Amino acid sequence: MTLFFRSHRRPITHVTSTVMGMTTSASVPARPEGAITDDTVTDRLVEANERYAAAFSDPGMDARPVLHVAVVACMDARLDLHAALGLELGDCHTIRNAGGVVTDDVIRSLTISQRKLGTRSVVLIHHTGCGLEAITEDFRTELEMEVGQRPAWAVEAFRDVDQDVRQSMQRVRTSPFLLHTDDVRGFVFDVKTGLLREIDPA
Repeated sequence: MTLFFRSHRRPITHVTSTVMGMTTSASVPARPEGAITDDTVTDRLVEANERYAAAFSDPGMDARPVLHVAVVACMDARLDLHAALGLELGDCHTIRNAGGVVTDDVIRSLTISQRKLGTRSVVLIHHTGCGLEAITEDFRTELEMEVGQRPAWAVEAFRDVDQDVRQSMQRVRTSPFLLHTDDVRGFVFDVKTGLLREIDPA
């Protein structure tokens, strides 16, 4: 099964047929080798924003996504979601966290997205080589030993990415707070090829 998005600005985009390129930190201009600087990464981001703002013009959009879709995905730096899904500014809500897991806070964001900002569809995206596959819930114990307080949140580590996508779909579909749970689809993004693989919820 393939995933299609329709935008008011362009024809239907078939997002699983093309390998998309991804940007990395290597695309940020580097300082000359050996240069002495007190600048932080944040300073570089602020400088980039100043250049961006100099050419910025108000696109005249409101907060309601054009495509009425919310995308929940991992925070992994290798995922360039707008490029990978053929999305443009204003098309969707994007909710990201470690693993792209549907937690209580994700349900909070989706509830606001649907009830106040008009979204209806939910797309869940995990990916290959996720960092959550390399840790366990013991991470919470390690933190407790280090700082003297046990985190209230779960790590949500997993070993089977397909099964974790299914679990996330189930959490969305059974939430009493969400208005629209009929169009909830889950995928695994391959960080080597850029392709989405749809997960059967069964």
